[in-house]
Amino acid sequence: MSTLRVTAEVLTVHEHPNADALELAQVGLYRAVVAKGAYRTGEAAVYIPEQSVLPAGLIEELGLTGRLAGGEANRVKAVRLRGELSQGIVCRPKALADIDLARAAAEGTDFAERLGITKWVPEIPPTMNGEVESAPGLLPWVDIENIQRYPDIFTPGEPVVLTEKLHGSACLLTYAAEEGRAYVSSKGFGAKSLALKEDPRNLYWRAVRGHGVAEAAARLCARLGATRVGVFGEVFGAGVQDLSYGADGRRETLGYAAFDVSAEIDGVVRWLDAAEVLAGELPLVPRLFTGPYDIARVLEFASGRETVSGRGLHLREGVVIRPAVERYSAVTAGRAIAKAVSPAYLTRKGGTEYE
Repeated sequence: MSTLRVTAEVLTVHEHPNADALELAQVGLYRAVVAKGAYRTGEAAVYIPEQSVLPAGLIEELGLTGRLAGGEANRVKAVRLRGELSQGIVCRPKALADIDLARAAAEGTDFAERLGITKWVPEIPPTMNGEVESAPGLLPWVDIENIQRYPDIFTPGEPVVLTEKLHGSACLLTYAAEEGRAYVSSKGFGAKSLALKEDPRNLYWRAVRGHGVAEAAARLCARLGATRVGVFGEVFGAGVQDLSYGADGRRETLGYAAFDVSAEIDGVVRWLDAAEVLAGELPLVPRLFTGPYDIARVLEFASGRETVSGRGLHLREGVVIRPAVERYSAVTAGRAIAKAVSPAYLTRKGGTEYE
């Protein structure tokens, strides 16, 4: 899940092909449906991204009472309006009437706190919960930003790798060589430097034991001469999320696929290519494309059918984009990594979003 920032953005406005009273306001590569004439190209407005939770007063002000997602109808979600995908909300809240939005856009001001907007946090099912312990040495995962919000993370023609993004639950494992043990966590607990105590009923520990993840991490740690190794994988199957990939999260056929690896070597944490260092050791997320970066091609690969099962059982969630050679990005102020999500996935009915 990406970070929450509510910022002012300079808009590009397009015609809506199926509605005379509506237009499309573009932010990055996102487009949000707006009333015709409300905004002009080159003007600045506030952009509220998907997965934002809005306070009641702002919902009423924007005329969205009863129209948002979630049990309390307060969460921003992608929708189709007259056939066009609308991602996020473009607006000019009264609370910011005294703000120069063009200047705020240039400065990257975040208005989330001022507007009372928070990030939606999915509920934790019992199988993904459990007793925790402090784990300050846990190697952390990072939030992946959407390429449509930050299209300048990569440059056209840059060598990149696209892997399939799976709809499961992220499992974080850190093997500590000095202690000779593995710490297992979820993305939510891991962000708090907490590890889940081993429990045969816990989803992540079942995946770790069932697929030999801790043993693979220990072997890699020894091979690299590392102090710590982090293996990041997706746990999936029926009962985990609504997309199963032919696996069953309630039985021994619980699915697991590693998507990233980090290692602390000589005191420095480095990100490694999972396909290179874990080939033959663990199941890996499918690699869909290696070649020059082209945003149109990325968005094309983000849609379609899943390839994990080998049978195209259901739609694909999207793709993760990485440079062929790991590098820093000034756009993310960290790793150069991004995701692109399928419109069909965003607008599917009855989907689950457990973290």
